[in-house]
Amino acid sequence: MTTSPSRPLRCWAEIDLAALERNLKLIRASLPSGMRYVAVVKADAYGHGLHHVAARLMHAGADLFAVANVTEAAALRELGPGWPILVLSPLLPEEDRFLADHDLAATVSSAEEVDRFEAVGRAAGRAVPVHLKIDTGMGRLGVWHEQSAALYQKIQAAQHVRLAGIFTHFASPDDNPAFTAEQRRRFIAALQNFRGLDPNTLFIHADNSAGLETMTPDASLFNAVRVGLLQFGILPHPNSLLAQVHTEAVFSFRTRVGLVKTLPRGTTVSYGCTRTLTRDSTIAILCAGYADGIPRAASNRASVLIGGQRCPVLGRVTMDQTIVDVTDLANVACGDEAVLFGRQGNAEITITEFSRWADTIPWETLCSVSKRVSRLYKTALGT
Repeated sequence: MTTSPSRPLRCWAEIDLAALERNLKLIRASLPSGMRYVAVVKADAYGHGLHHVAARLMHAGADLFAVANVTEAAALRELGPGWPILVLSPLLPEEDRFLADHDLAATVSSAEEVDRFEAVGRAAGRAVPVHLKIDTGMGRLGVWHEQSAALYQKIQAAQHVRLAGIFTHFASPDDNPAFTAEQRRRFIAALQNFRGLDPNTLFIHADNSAGLETMTPDASLFNAVRVGLLQFGILPHPNSLLAQVHTEAVFSFRTRVGLVKTLPRGTTVSYGCTRTLTRDSTIAILCAGYADGIPRAASNRASVLIGGQRCPVLGRVTMDQTIVDVTDLANVACGDEAVLFGRQGNAEITITEFSRWADTIPWETLCSVSKRVSRLYKTALGT
C-alpha cells in the first residue's frame, strides 16, 4: 500500500518502508552475534520522515534510537514509551528538564553536564541515563580520551545519573583507515582504564555505517553500532565491513514534466545564459528546482530519467523549475514522470551519483529535499 495525497503531485519522494525493514534485517544478520542496532534517525530520519521510519524500525527490532536534539527526541517519543532514545548533541541548560519529561538519554562530555543532569534527576526522583562520549580525535563533542577516567568516575559516583552507554566518533572512517585505527585504539585504551566497567549493562559503540572496516578481537568490548545511511540503502564507504550487504534504496526523488517546447540552435537557456544550444532542441521543463532540493551546483551537470532514458540538465537550476534536453526522446508530454534519483524501469540514477553532480554527499542531498516535496510511503513488505 502507498499513502497518497489528495491533489496531483508535481514533485514527490517515494519512501519504501518495506525496503527499510528488509535492510535492517540484512544489516543485523551481517553483524557479529549480540551486536545491538542503534538506529540514527536525526534530521527527520535523513529526510525520510521521522514518525514513519521510526515506527517501521521499531517493528523491525531496532534497539536504540539516536537523534540530534530534544525537539527530535520529543517527536520520536510521541510514538510511545519503551525504546531508549539518545540525544547526540549537547543540551542547552534550559533543555535539561526535557530529559526527565520524555525519558531521554543525554550525551555527556563534561563534569558540568553531569552536575546539571544530576539536578534534573534529583528533581524528578529518578536517575537520568547518559552516554559518556570520548573524544578520540574528532575534536568536537566528548571528553578528551586521556581525561576520560575522571569523568567516568564522576558519573559512577552520581546518585541521580545512570551510565547507559559509552561511545566515540570517528573523524575519517571513509578515507583515513590509519587514523580510524588510532581512534579505535585510544577508545579501547580508555575503556580498559575504567574501573568496574560492565559492558553487559551498557551500549558501547564506536562504529557507524562508514566505520565498520575492522572488527578485531580488541573490539570485543563493543556491543552496538550506529546505523544511519546504510539502513536507507546507501553505502557510505565501499571498504566497510557491511559493503557486501546488498541493501535497497529506500528514498527516490521524482517530479513531472510541466511543459515541452522546441528551441532553435543558438538559443541560450536559463539564468545567466550558461548554456547555448548546439542544435535545434526539444526541451522539457520539470516542476522542481532548488527550492525542492535540486542543487544549483547540479546545473549543466546532472541528468534525469524520463521514459527510462537519461536526459541532461540544461543551464542553471532555478527555484521552481529545471530544464532538461529531451531531443532524443519520442513523445515526451506534459505530466510525464522524471526521476532525479531512483529507478525508472530498468534504469537507475543513484543518490551517490546525483550527489557527485552536485559536489556534495548523500547526507546533504537527503536533508536538502525540502518540506514542500510530498512524501509517499510504500508500506507492503513484499519480497
